[in-house]
Amino acid sequence: LMPLAVARPGVLAVLGLEAAAPGECELTRLLQDKLQYEMRLQYMKHYFPIDYMVQVQYEEVLRPANITRLRNGTVSEAALRYLWFHVSSQAVLRIHEVLPEKHPSWKYTRELCQLFDALGKEYSKYRQTDVETVVADLVKLVYSADAKSRRKAVRPKALLDNCLKVMRMLYGAPCEWGPG
Repeated sequence: LMPLAVARPGVLAVLGLEAAAPGECELTRLLQDKLQYEMRLQYMKHYFPIDYMVQVQYEEVLRPANITRLRNGTVSEAALRYLWFHVSSQAVLRIHEVLPEKHPSWKYTRELCQLFDALGKEYSKYRQTDVETVVADLVKLVYSADAKSRRKAVRPKALLDNCLKVMRMLYGAPCEWGPG
């Protein structure tokens, strides 16, 4: 049995933090349903002008390769899920903010935001001290206003594609999802 708290430099590992909570699994399963390819294609590509881009901070683009690199740097799965949540919820919010209420994708992105809000309640149990410094620093960068100089243009569908791919990497095994 693992001790209740194992102190490592800059890390507090709490028993059970590696496992995804049932609420996380349920909400990410709902997100996975909302992020089906056909829906991403329709709402994030077909309903947008050709080559439309959203301005996001450099840190708001989270790809599977980023997760692999952080895993190899021994960042905990719980911290990676915490990072994914913050980056993905901001990306969805960025897309939602550029849409007028009458846009055909407005309701879809609002529903995604609501799922992320519900997931945020699950993550409110996490404290910044529960995650590795590298992840806490990345999350701070995502919310920092002075990072405007580090912007990049990204297609809305690409943001949601990355969101789904990383979510499957982080939740597939702990939530026992079948191949999808």
